[in-house]
Amino acid sequence: MDKDEIKGKAKDVAGRIQRQAGEWTGDEDTQAKGAAKQVEGKVQNAWGKTKDAVRDAANKSDRDTADREREDRDKEDVA
Repeated sequence: MDKDEIKGKAKDVAGRIQRQAGEWTGDEDTQAKGAAKQVEGKVQNAWGKTKDAVRDAANKSDRDTADREREDRDKEDVA
């Protein structure tokens, strides 16, 4: 899990709490700030997930390449 996912989720939750508190108290400024913090958190969380997916794809590609090279060496050893 990427650090941006963790930080983003924390901002999302904090924003929800802030927005809800603004709704309960009727403070529109607090509601707006909380909603903005939620959006920021969701974007940061998505960015972290994207980085994880790219990292996972690169690692899989590296493993696949290593497997093919090993198979090629094995074929040469047999021949």
